[in-house]
Amino acid sequence: MHQQSAGQLPAEVLAAFQDEQQQLDAAGIPAGVATVGSVMPDGDLLDAHGEPTTLTAARNGRPAVVVFYRGAWCPYCNIALRAYQEQLQPALATRGVALVAISPQTPDGSLTMQQTKELTFTVLSDAGNQIARRLGILTAPTEPVRQAQAALGLDLTTVNADHTPALPMPAVALVDTAGVLRWIDVHPNYATRTEPAAVLAALTTLD
Repeated sequence: MHQQSAGQLPAEVLAAFQDEQQQLDAAGIPAGVATVGSVMPDGDLLDAHGEPTTLTAARNGRPAVVVFYRGAWCPYCNIALRAYQEQLQPALATRGVALVAISPQTPDGSLTMQQTKELTFTVLSDAGNQIARRLGILTAPTEPVRQAQAALGLDLTTVNADHTPALPMPAVALVDTAGVLRWIDVHPNYATRTEPAAVLAALTTLD
């Protein structure tokens, strides 16, 4: 993805993204991220068809791996979702663990047409980033990055359901049957993601 971007993006746009990623690396994980053992937050969500639901309802009594992603416009998110579909979903299904992905986009924009056909796990829309805010993983792009995004035709205030530029930091959380957070991995720098192997290893916390 980095190699592809370097060859395709205008130099000033690429520089804005790289500067932001360096700042995110330097800042690290926020101090207020929810701790293991706390209750997993929930909120009024929408499913892929625009129907009201909640994370609790989507879990339906099952433990769950909950993936927070920025949106279908984010190429890093698309790579991660495909990897989770291929490398995580089969193993989780065997163990009776739900896989749920949440973004702040409107339901009709949270998945690409290709993803709609290919992804078999649950995808939810969290208008207003209710869960991300309560988890302590809410962020927003810098002004130079917003300008760079605009140069590429992206305006988060028209993409996000709450019409703000707020985004969740990419993160993966493991929730047990009681709705308790058993493991969480947060990536302030959106250019890195939780590896499927790390999620599979975390499943031992459910035993």
